[in-house]
Amino acid sequence: MYQLIAVDLDETLVGHDGTICQRNVDAVRAAREKGARVVIATGRGYTLAHSELKRLDLFDRPNEYTISFNGGAITENAGERLLYFDGLGNDLGAALFAEGVRRGICTHVYTKDQLYIINIDDFDAAQLDGKIPFTAVDWTDLAPLHGQEIAKVLFMSRDMDYLHELEQELAPITGDASATYSSNRYLEYNHKGVNKGSGLLRLADMLGIPREQTIAVGDNPNDLPMLRAAGLGVGVANVLPSMRDDCDYICEADCDEGGVAEVIEKFILSA
Repeated sequence: MYQLIAVDLDETLVGHDGTICQRNVDAVRAAREKGARVVIATGRGYTLAHSELKRLDLFDRPNEYTISFNGGAITENAGERLLYFDGLGNDLGAALFAEGVRRGICTHVYTKDQLYIINIDDFDAAQLDGKIPFTAVDWTDLAPLHGQEIAKVLFMSRDMDYLHELEQELAPITGDASATYSSNRYLEYNHKGVNKGSGLLRLADMLGIPREQTIAVGDNPNDLPMLRAAGLGVGVANVLPSMRDDCDYICEADCDEGGVAEVIEKFILSA
């Protein structure tokens, strides 16, 4: 039996309208009642996923866990007890932020518990509104965050070709970082070696769960390492076409129709 299912949030568990459908909520509850652990694996910080954890009745629960910052942090939900953290590093974070300022790009900076954004445009603001708490700032450097650890930095553009070009242009300063993409508009930077796959395997090891008894569900490139690492890698129906060959199973349902519930029903409840 699969003991642990790691689930991406945005465009996987959470639909395009920013909510978790009732089918997914019911399936997560049923999986937990059967003894399986359901773990959120998100690019967000833990505190930025509170509403989804509450919707799933996982918030502040003992022996329940969250993988956040694309694998850069693992938290026990009860008391928000941080078990593991590997941040981007403040020097690299400051250098990437400076590039965002210089280029006039929408740039997100994550500390352990907050999200700050410069150059936010109307599209990104609308996508985040009511879904992910953030603070829009007009800083020219990261001096206001002195003493706080930088978890992650990302750049936003709806022009994915531009983001791929940007990754190449920034290569001289990003040798100590891992780059990935999400939500069809983000270029994300974590510390080198940080990804959802390493986060999943780290948590499974903490819990004494064999890799073969894990499932990962996702839709975008930042999910790809955990789809490859898990015993069963699953893409919801809206998974990127370029990722389909890396999936062991592809759902008939998308993020709006309960794709995560389909996985639970097929591989956990029917087992």
